[in-house]
Amino acid sequence: MELTRPKQQIRGADLIGNGDKRYGGYLHLLEAFVPDGTPLGAIWAKNVIRASEKPSPKEQAPKRRKLNSIPIEEKESFRWLEGYRQTIELAKRNPKTLCVCVGDSESDMFEVFAEPRCENAHWLVRMCHDRSVVQEETEEAMELCRIRDIACQTPVLTTKKIFIRARTPSISYTKGPRQQVRKSRDAELEIRSCHVTVSAPLHLRNRKDTVTMNVVLVSEMKPPEGEQPIEWVLLTTLPISTLAETITIVEYYTSCWMIEVFFKTLKSGCGVESLQFEEMDRLLSCLAVYLIVAWRVLMICRLGRSMPETSCEIVFDESEWKSTHRIMHPEKPLPKKPLSMKEMTLMIGELGGWVSTPGKTEPPGPQTTWIGLGRVHDFAITWKMFGPEAEKYKNDL
Repeated sequence: MELTRPKQQIRGADLIGNGDKRYGGYLHLLEAFVPDGTPLGAIWAKNVIRASEKPSPKEQAPKRRKLNSIPIEEKESFRWLEGYRQTIELAKRNPKTLCVCVGDSESDMFEVFAEPRCENAHWLVRMCHDRSVVQEETEEAMELCRIRDIACQTPVLTTKKIFIRARTPSISYTKGPRQQVRKSRDAELEIRSCHVTVSAPLHLRNRKDTVTMNVVLVSEMKPPEGEQPIEWVLLTTLPISTLAETITIVEYYTSCWMIEVFFKTLKSGCGVESLQFEEMDRLLSCLAVYLIVAWRVLMICRLGRSMPETSCEIVFDESEWKSTHRIMHPEKPLPKKPLSMKEMTLMIGELGGWVSTPGKTEPPGPQTTWIGLGRVHDFAITWKMFGPEAEKYKNDL
């Protein structure tokens, strides 16, 4: 979160970015989603305040060696292990539910891989470190290879076409290949899979254990000229014994972009970065409430798309949909049955500034839904107090 203020900075905020004078903090959030992208709510969250002045090239190597000697519990990256442990606890409380902790390349940590887990808890991580793999060829000899090399040697299982969204880096000095500008396109991907066994890295020499994991390599066949080819090396404990299971892993990973949509809802829709607080602790207390608000906004957006014909009463009470219908369509009588989710979300979007034009297929987004929900809340209160059914709600007010 960027919380830079023109005059007085929020007390408790620290520098973010690399060298530029921006202030704020980092929110590490474990949000639950179903595979179609519908959010179920926050499981766990941790706020991180850090000073991130970029070290010089001469300082980077000693700093890395020093970090390797620090116990994982004292590192900032411990939050990834904490998040996975929260997933395991959730899985234990819901033994009939498959729980998959999906992480980006920053969560590629041996400590996460080696963490004891329960049967219905899995991890799915995009590879960052191309680790050495132990392959037993004979009883006397062992050969060390790299994860990506072994995955590339396996035959192609299938191809899959997915839509790749455009990307613009948020900061001008970003140089990593995963953060460069790209255009939207349909990408034809090859999918491979294999099993590997990795041992602990050098800085964890005291750990003698190895971890066996499954690898799914997703690579673009013919990228457009001038574009960086798409390639994901996915490490997971999920099974890959069938083609369907392998494709499911890819689909799980492609749904993880919904966390970016959630943060966009939190920032653009709810405007948490514009909250006027003088103390960071007060802002964090408010942020805890806004995590619930952002979840509800995004859930309504997703249900309007994934379950358009479902009754809106799975989310809205009678006073909300009836008052909204009366405001939006005063010339029509109230329907006898509840509105569908599609009808309700379109009306909410219009209340928030979304314009319905002929041929428009894109439904309302998080920001217009957020604004519209505020007006729906006001309509519902007025309906209960002064509407034709006010007598029914007199004990609720």
